[in-house]
Amino acid sequence: MTEKTPSTRPGGRRATVRVKTAGKRTESSKRWLERHLNDPYVAEATKRGYRSRAAFKLLQLDEKFRLLGPGKRVVDLGAAPGGWTQIAVEKVQTAKDGWKVVGLDILPMDPVPGATTMQADFLEEGAAEALKDALGGPADVVLSDMAAPTTGHQQTDHLRIMGLAEAAYDFAEEVLAPGGAFVAKLFQGGAERSLLDRLRRDFAQVKHAKPPASRAESSETYVVATGFRGGSANDEVR
Repeated sequence: MTEKTPSTRPGGRRATVRVKTAGKRTESSKRWLERHLNDPYVAEATKRGYRSRAAFKLLQLDEKFRLLGPGKRVVDLGAAPGGWTQIAVEKVQTAKDGWKVVGLDILPMDPVPGATTMQADFLEEGAAEALKDALGGPADVVLSDMAAPTTGHQQTDHLRIMGLAEAAYDFAEEVLAPGGAFVAKLFQGGAERSLLDRLRRDFAQVKHAKPPASRAESSETYVVATGFRGGSANDEVR
């Protein structure tokens, strides 16, 4: 009898939670808290011990694109609070040596069992080299869920996250093994062409995806590139 794979979506119905406006709570904060408390992904993440509802975004991307698997080596950029790092460890850990998960974020995060985690600004000098040292060889998957604090100005926010995605790929291009995959969060906008041109040059397949766990009102989307064929920096044999 085969073991059933856990669903990547929450199940069951829950009673709706209503929040009263009290003290210094504004109407907008009341709406945010109400939405958070009634979010089925938040409830399911708590039930499964995941650190964030974002864990389901990676589960759903992996379900669609088969990014992760036993024995793979993964870098998770923008890792805090650790939901994606948890999923990566779940998916790649084996009894044999060779698998690796390294997570980095500018914010502090509690250690994730099985992973190496680092607190650093990815854009600062030395961060990429520290990641490479921790990885200790080529990566099979580079994930970037990095996002700068939003300003409310759509074009500015788009340009900021594009800058992070470009920097993430600059790093990925140096460490990815042949056949590897790259995933980066973007905001829908118009300044993606240069990154997409690079990805289409270097990968067999490039797709956009908005996983069901990504809120419908959010402008976030993900670019998923698989089948890395670019660069000659990964000649090292494992």
